[in-house]
Amino acid sequence: MSTALAARPGVLRRVGGLRHHSPGRLQLLVALLVALGLLSGLLAGVAGSSARAGTNDLADRAQPLLVEAETIYAALADADTTAAQAFLAGGLEPSALTRRYDDDLARATTALTSAARRTPEDGRAATAVRTLSAGVADYAALVATARANNRQGLPIGSSYLSEASRLNRDTLQPQARELFQGAQQEVQDGYGRAGAWGWMTLLVLSLVALIVALALTQRYLSRNTRRTFNVPLVGATAVTVVLTIGVLSILIAQQTRLDRAANQGSGPVASIAESRLLALQARGDEALTLAARAGSGPYEKDFEAVAERLRQSGGPMVNSYGLLDPSLGRTMDRAAEGFDKYVTAHSDVRALDDSGNYDDAVKLAIGKETTDTFEGVRLELDRALENRKEFFTREISAAGDGLGLLTVGGPLLALAACVLAFIGLRTRLEEYR
Repeated sequence: MSTALAARPGVLRRVGGLRHHSPGRLQLLVALLVALGLLSGLLAGVAGSSARAGTNDLADRAQPLLVEAETIYAALADADTTAAQAFLAGGLEPSALTRRYDDDLARATTALTSAARRTPEDGRAATAVRTLSAGVADYAALVATARANNRQGLPIGSSYLSEASRLNRDTLQPQARELFQGAQQEVQDGYGRAGAWGWMTLLVLSLVALIVALALTQRYLSRNTRRTFNVPLVGATAVTVVLTIGVLSILIAQQTRLDRAANQGSGPVASIAESRLLALQARGDEALTLAARAGSGPYEKDFEAVAERLRQSGGPMVNSYGLLDPSLGRTMDRAAEGFDKYVTAHSDVRALDDSGNYDDAVKLAIGKETTDTFEGVRLELDRALENRKEFFTREISAAGDGLGLLTVGGPLLALAACVLAFIGLRTRLEEYR
């Protein structure tokens, strides 16, 4: 130990002594340039690899989880609405509504299975998945009981339907919302991981330091050797500048894509999904009000609150979608106009029911005209949602362009700069032998 400690000051003295003569200074410059070049190459590989891994995780896990969570949420809301409409038809439910209800539960179950594979074993998302997995089966059992009683004309069927709807709205949909919000947070966190700002910043700083060191080295050689250019060092500088420009180009392009994915993709996906869910909730409120013969009860009050939220300016349906994409704006405008027509039809339903014409109110609520109006709203919202999902997927995929090249090509270019710098200074060193 004492020998090593004693040797260390001697090594430092020898290294410090190199700066007092020209060959020594050249050796120090060689060490500095090679060290900066190797560091830049290492950081290029690490930064590229980290950004690529973050982008791939965003595309392969976080974004699909967001889509699956939205699918679960929408399928459960639609199942609740469809079950209520089928119940209103009385007796043997229409086959189209029965198929749609079964398809909703199948979609929810399939998306749940896929979401379970993408969520960690512990945490809020895992709890939501477990609750949903158990709750969907209970919900289906309650609806089946309500149907069986309804076919026999037993009034208790409406009680089972109300209980099923409460389970869906008070437990299943809140858990689906929890999963959806967790997936949104995963996506937001994924943008930070994909950007790899820490590594990218270090990489850019190391490249700038290398360029400055190369420039100062050439200035030193030009003054002391009376030679204007050292060709290998000029080549090393050119390679480093090319690498720096490439890194900045990839970084700017990636960040632009990530910003577009966030502001024009995942953000609108959340608000459009909310619009669709609220519209389905309103349609379910209408059917449940009639099924329970509740008049202006809690379901009708919920309908009014939901309708007001959807129709207000700046809300999830009436927003500045046209600024993102004119086509998207037109689609959402059609959805808003269609929902206004549906609310007018609902007012007619309520007027009939409140005046004692229950059967006519039911016929109007589940009739072709009202159904077509509402389905038109949902179709436009589905189109808008798919438009933004495709946009989001496309931008995330494009954000990964060039990262593989940076991971492999960056270290190679940095190594080439090291070799050129070493050759350029070694030539000068040989002149002192």
